[in-house]
Amino acid sequence: MRDTRESRLLLVLLIAVAFALITVDIRGGEDSPVDGARQGAATVFGPIESGVSAAVDPVGNAVSAIRDSGDRHDRLAALEEENAALKARLGSDDRSRSRLKQLDKMLKIAGQGQYGIKGAQVIAIGAAQGFSWTITVDVGAKDGIKRDMTVLNGEGLVGRVTTVGPNTATVLLASDPDFTVGTRMESGDELGFASGQGDRPLRVELLNGKAEVKKGDRLVTFGSQADRPFVPGVPVGVVSRVDPSGGGLTRTLYVTPYVGFTKLDIVGVVVEAPKKDPRDTVLPPKPKPTPRPTVTVTVTPSPEAPVDGQNQQEQ
Repeated sequence: MRDTRESRLLLVLLIAVAFALITVDIRGGEDSPVDGARQGAATVFGPIESGVSAAVDPVGNAVSAIRDSGDRHDRLAALEEENAALKARLGSDDRSRSRLKQLDKMLKIAGQGQYGIKGAQVIAIGAAQGFSWTITVDVGAKDGIKRDMTVLNGEGLVGRVTTVGPNTATVLLASDPDFTVGTRMESGDELGFASGQGDRPLRVELLNGKAEVKKGDRLVTFGSQADRPFVPGVPVGVVSRVDPSGGGLTRTLYVTPYVGFTKLDIVGVVVEAPKKDPRDTVLPPKPKPTPRPTVTVTVTPSPEAPVDGQNQQEQ
């Protein structure tokens, strides 16, 4: 329809009629004169509205469901991320607590022995096919590390530095077959040399073939000239077996090391030796012997049974 004067007048007239009908309908209430027309319109257009609604509602519901599903997915993803972060945080806390415990023990040994140490973390292990027991630590020449320095942890002797780079160093472990360290027996002056045997106990050759040694005795490092490669007094291990003395010049012991070489993490490189030999003062307190329970058996004698002959005489 073109926009003419007649069309504009018609539009105004229709609007006026519509307002008049609305006014009459409102004032009429339930007895409105247009109520019949409304019902008729509802009869005609109601099925069409229902059909359209039935056709449209599933689409709307589906869209709503997809929207809600996306929201649930986002919430689940957020919760999963929070759980993963929490687990990582807990794991980190557990590891931090373990490291703090290791550091505390190492600092205690350093304090008792008056060792100046540089803390380090194990970042690599030697190749198994190389038949060598080595680790790599994250300190090097820039940290004052030099070749032939003693390495320890909170348990005792770990090894000695063999190769130094700017930021890392290689440590030969005391368990390596090429490793040898001088030892001193606890509460005595019996000296020897301990050698690594891989995953087996250290082998110690005492210089005195007649030395009195027993299972459970403990050893520390004897120390080297100018304290390199070994400072004195570092705990080495506990005697687990003593070979019978065959009258030779030396005596063989087998020593279980304090250090677990397969689970190293925090270690310390001794960059300053003690002014005085700590001897065996750095050793941990001896474990108290567990009392063995004693069993007392009390036998109560039973009354003697009468002899048959005596019973007959009494009768």
